[in-house]
Formats: sequence, C-alpha cells, structure tokens
Amino acid sequence: MVFKLIKPAPLTEQVRSRDGCTYLYRGMKIIGWLPPKDGIWRYVYLSWTVMPFVWSVAYLPLGFLGSYITQIKNFSPAEFLGSLEVGANAYGSSVKAVITYSNLGRLIKARELMDELDIRCTSLEERQKIHKTVARCNQAFLIFTFVYCGFAGSTYLSCVLSGRPPWQLYNPLIDWHDSKLKLWIVSTLEYMVMSGAVLQDQIADTYALTYTLILRTHLDMLKERIRKLRTDEKMTEIENYDELVNCILDHKLILKYCALIRPVISGTIFIQFLLIGLILGLTLISLFFFSDLWAGIASLFYVFTILMQTFPFCYTCNLIMDDCDALANAVFQSNWINSGSRYQSTLLYFLHNVQQPITFIAGGIFPISMSTNISVAKFAFSVITIFKQMNIADKFKTD
Repeated sequence: MVFKLIKPAPLTEQVRSRDGCTYLYRGMKIIGWLPPKDGIWRYVYLSWTVMPFVWSVAYLPLGFLGSYITQIKNFSPAEFLGSLEVGANAYGSSVKAVITYSNLGRLIKARELMDELDIRCTSLEERQKIHKTVARCNQAFLIFTFVYCGFAGSTYLSCVLSGRPPWQLYNPLIDWHDSKLKLWIVSTLEYMVMSGAVLQDQIADTYALTYTLILRTHLDMLKERIRKLRTDEKMTEIENYDELVNCILDHKLILKYCALIRPVISGTIFIQFLLIGLILGLTLISLFFFSDLWAGIASLFYVFTILMQTFPFCYTCNLIMDDCDALANAVFQSNWINSGSRYQSTLLYFLHNVQQPITFIAGGIFPISMSTNISVAKFAFSVITIFKQMNIADKFKTD
C-alpha cells in the first residue's frame, strides 16, 4: 500500500510517535537534507545537497530580481503582479529553508525525544491515540504536498499554454521568444527550480505542525494520567507518590521537547508573518483585476498555499494553550485531598509549573496564535484598499 501511514495502524502493530514524521523526513531526504552518516555515498549525497541550495535558495530569488532589472518593460500588469507575489515569497522561502536546515539537529533531537515520551505509553488507549496522531501527521503532509504541487503545476501549465514562461526568471542562455520548443525548455527548467523551492518551503511549513500535533497528543495523555492519580485503591501511598513523580518527569520531558523546537519555529514563522499580508494582498489583486480563467485557478491555488503556511499551525498553538489550561485543572482536580503532606507539597510544586502555558513566539516579538495570524493577514486588505484608491488597476489597463 503506497500511503499506508495515512490510516491508523491496528494495535497489533508497534507504532511510535516519530512515525508521524515519516513523510516529512522522506521529503528532507529527497531534497538532500539527510546524508548517510559515513561511507562514499555520504559525499555523493552531499553533492546533491548543494544543488537545491544553489538553484532554489540562491538562483531563484536572484532570477526574479534579474528579470525585473532586464525585462520590466516586457511584463504585462498581470504577469508583473503574478511574478512579484511569487518573487516576494521566494525570498522568504529561501530564508526559511536556511533556518530550518541550520537547525535540523534540533529537530532530529526532538524526534529522538519522542521515543522517551513513548516509554510511558503502554495502555491500549494511549497506543490508539499515538496511532491516530501518526496518521494525522502524515495526512497533513500529503495535503500540503497536493496543494503546493497544485500551485506549481497549474502555474506551469497555464503560463506555457498562454505562450510565456511561468515565472520568467532571468535566463541569459536561452531566448524563449524564438520557438515553442525553447519556450517549453525554459518553462520546464523554471518548473524544476520552483519544484525544489516548493518542497523546501513545504518542509519549512509542515515540520512545525507535525511536531506540535505530536506534542498535543502527549499533553493529552499526561492529562489522563494525572486524572487517574490515587484512583486505584490497590496502590499504596508510596506507589501513588511515585506515579505523581513520573507525571512530573513526563511534563519536564515535554518542556525539554518544546525547548528544542522553539528556536526553529520562532525563526520560520516570523519570516512568514512578515510576508503573508503583502503576498496575499498582491495575489488577491491579481485574481480580482487581471486574471483570466487559467491564471485565476493558479492564483486560487496560491491563495490556499499562503493560508496553509500559517493558519493550521497557529490554530494548533491555540489548542496547545487550551491543553495547558486543561492540564493545570487536571492537577488541581485530582484526588489529592486525603493524601500525605509529602504528596501534597510535591503536587503544589507540580501545579505551579503546569500553570505556565506552553507558548511559541515568532522572532521574540509576535505570539504565535490565531489572533496574531489574522492581524498580519489583514494587511492584505490594506494593500487592496490602497490599490483601489489609487486606481492603479485602471492605469495599468490604460497603459
């Protein structure tokens, strides 16, 4: 079965939390981010690692800039806006790819930490939750793949059929005006470069969602363990106390997991927050004022792509804050009233720690939440308003 991991595996199979990263890490391997540890193939693979960075991280943004410098007079308004919206995102995508790749060690350590979190997941109920989360994470990656590839593919086909390269990157070697064959060659080369950038951007956008979905599952299982404290009459007070200590250790392990992924998330989401309003505004202007049918379909795919870069993750961050509140309530409402002084003092220490919510801050400035995401996305309407008030659309059409 090709997409086996998008369905929850039966409980007869051993599934780990790290399996939720399977498709994500396969994407990293394809793009050249996970070389073998040793041997001759490591050096062969590293030569492949360089290629996406050269073409998709370095050449792509410079290619947009070069086309604006040398061919600005040849752009129609629709072509210029379409190029500008993708070009702005190309710069952000390059920065996000560099941040993610340079912090890949943190993501790998966090994935290894998942195995420690799984040690306590022994009941059938907990294993079932892990199975569902693994399937959900891999489903999310496939959905992102279809949307992102849909944008690149629809733009490629719609532009070539319209008689122009999809992104009109600077290419001094081939003049696509000479023949249809050269047009297809140039367009296909651009599509290959853009496909590498799209995959890098997808990885930079999906790792945060994948890791936080797994985080939510372990917070939920910890909450259920806390609710069961001192409910088994067969357990002694010493055993109950040991179980409380284990819950505290689980919470510390979760905080360590968050500390590993927090700097990576802070950098990539900060870049996306800076760009989302501008890019979304330019895309909507192109869609409303200048697009034909095929260009409109490509623009719609791009709108979905832009929205998916932040909204699912920001929504998950809101849910994590709710999970932290539920965790603190579970500690306070657990069966502690008739416990001993040592148990109660330890519980009080635990309660103080769990009352500190798990939050993520973009660039140390913006709290990552739905309210922040909506605020930065609203800038798109400001861009459209300025565009309409200045009658730029009519001026472009007149020219």
